[in-house]
Amino acid sequence: MAENNNILQKLDGLESRYQEIATLITDPSVIANQERYVKLTREYKELGDIMQARKRYIACLNAISEAKEILLNESDNDMREMAREQLNENEQLQPKIEEEIKMALVPKDPEDAKNVQMEIRAGTGGDEAALFAGDLFQMYKKYCDSRSWKLSVTSVSEGAVGGYKEIDFAVSGDDVYGTLKYESGVHRVQRVPATETQGRMHTSAATVAVLPEADKFEVNINEGDIKWDTFRSSGAGGQNVNKVESGVRLRYPWKNPNTGEVEEILIECTETRDQPKNKERALARLRTFIYDREHQKYVDDIANRRKSLVSTGDRSAKIRTYNYPQGRVTDHRIGFTTHDLNGFMNGDIQPMLDALTVAENAQRLKEAEM
Repeated sequence: MAENNNILQKLDGLESRYQEIATLITDPSVIANQERYVKLTREYKELGDIMQARKRYIACLNAISEAKEILLNESDNDMREMAREQLNENEQLQPKIEEEIKMALVPKDPEDAKNVQMEIRAGTGGDEAALFAGDLFQMYKKYCDSRSWKLSVTSVSEGAVGGYKEIDFAVSGDDVYGTLKYESGVHRVQRVPATETQGRMHTSAATVAVLPEADKFEVNINEGDIKWDTFRSSGAGGQNVNKVESGVRLRYPWKNPNTGEVEEILIECTETRDQPKNKERALARLRTFIYDREHQKYVDDIANRRKSLVSTGDRSAKIRTYNYPQGRVTDHRIGFTTHDLNGFMNGDIQPMLDALTVAENAQRLKEAEM
């Protein structure tokens, strides 16, 4: 095993940190400090993955060293043949593990592990844009189902002929923001609308926003300043839906740190028939809204630092086109095209997300080396 291996030296330094965190997260005083405990458990998980890669890397280097020793000193042909196979296999494996470790050592976006609040808004295109917003929602819903993520709708405004003028929903699971952050932006559709009698192709658009969900300790809200109203929910949901005041509306005066002006934030939640649950979810949306606004500078910094628009959160950028006559979906940021539009709209979006992740990781590696 190479004694002066730079990668191993870096990993050896992290091993002591890994052992230190393992002790800290069992300390009652650390557990009592939720903010610190959450950060440490995330770091422990990330370092745990790196330590697993370290084990495989050391085993690979030892196997190479052992095989070279046999080839140097062994005369038995069968032993030498086995050593040659072992050497060839591990010499091919070594650069792959090194690449994996280099990627793991690049600082991660601390937001990646978070759950998200998503918003889909119909853009230009009238009724057809609302229908497309509905198609996008179903696409994300099927994708979330395939990942066993929990999706819950928090607010809906339906389109006149179907679909949605706007729909807000929360998604929870493992590394949700890290996976879905690439979806923020303008999604454009080219197709003959069901509402079009002349059979002409239209171009419509919908805007998708993916916001990392704020933890309670990340945003300071004075709950005494919140004005609450209740109202009767409307829409599908059984006989009692119009009889019980389960819908909640909150108004909150928020001081914009950039302008110093006080703005009123208005949030409604009609997701469940349980008023306390709706209040809890409205508060979660309030936290996320404020967090998103206050962290816009962080998002802008990323946008300025990176030439690509892979995960800047720029909601005005046209990121993707869904062309129905040609049966294709093209992501304009990385030039990736799939010709399985039906599969894509049925939630098979992982290959696209993987390609975006690869592009993002290449950019991050490049920046880390610079």
